[in-house]
Amino acid sequence: MKRRNFIGTSAAASVGLLACKTSTAMPSNEQKTAELKGNINHSACRWCYSKIPMEEFLKNLNDLGMKAMDLTGPEDWPLMKKYGIHASMCWGAEISLTEGWCDTTYHETLIKNYIEMIPKVAAAGYTNLICFSGNRNGMDDAVGLKNCAEGLKKIIPAAEKYGVIIQMELLNSKVDHKDYMCDHTLWGVELCKAIGSDNFKLLYDIYHMQIMEGDVIRNIQDYHQYFGHYHTGGNPGRNEINETQELYYPAIMKAIVATDFKGHVAQEFIPTWEDPIAALKEGITICDV
Repeated sequence: MKRRNFIGTSAAASVGLLACKTSTAMPSNEQKTAELKGNINHSACRWCYSKIPMEEFLKNLNDLGMKAMDLTGPEDWPLMKKYGIHASMCWGAEISLTEGWCDTTYHETLIKNYIEMIPKVAAAGYTNLICFSGNRNGMDDAVGLKNCAEGLKKIIPAAEKYGVIIQMELLNSKVDHKDYMCDHTLWGVELCKAIGSDNFKLLYDIYHMQIMEGDVIRNIQDYHQYFGHYHTGGNPGRNEINETQELYYPAIMKAIVATDFKGHVAQEFIPTWEDPIAALKEGITICDV
């Protein structure tokens, strides 16, 4: 199932959404990762492992030496704090992936939601809060960009006051999220320029941008100052990031490290192995350059 379906039910994060396909996996008794190098701040997206109960998954992250988890809301944070797991990308203010800032119809609701959520994120000790452009629905991209900028500028003062960074995710509109507006790096960069605040950045999803435009390393080199967060995923298929797919993640991670990036890189692939935690371990090992 796709993440768009999970977002609508984020409050019920413990509900199983994904069925793991049987495949050859590393033995579960070898799940512990060797000491991480510290060049990449690793995270994992909760929705990809939603079949695993939250507390069990948090223990798994501790075993793997990981200190963060993506795409969680206030209902998750107390338990995460118990296990010392940071919320590296928060959600809970958005309406949906399709109903977003490019359509002024949703501005009133979105502004209210974000003005209420921003202080909660800050009070919990977190920094990043996700947002979405929404779908075009026949709208010109320039009009949508103007609408996004006008709406987001109304919440940026609150973000600046509380030290929260609003991050719009770049998603592909070719395979997974048909008609989504923020589907190219340059469109997102222009939006960042229009807003003109360090408290608005892009969540650069490597999987999605490989589908839409490729040239991943060059785009990281050229536009990294506008990227506040990264997601991984194997292409094609959005599964493990090993040799079964076309992206070479060690080189991509080295390019990220070379930009002096201090944020998080979150694994957002859908595991196909019988043991999904072993698959996560492999992904972290590949990215730990």
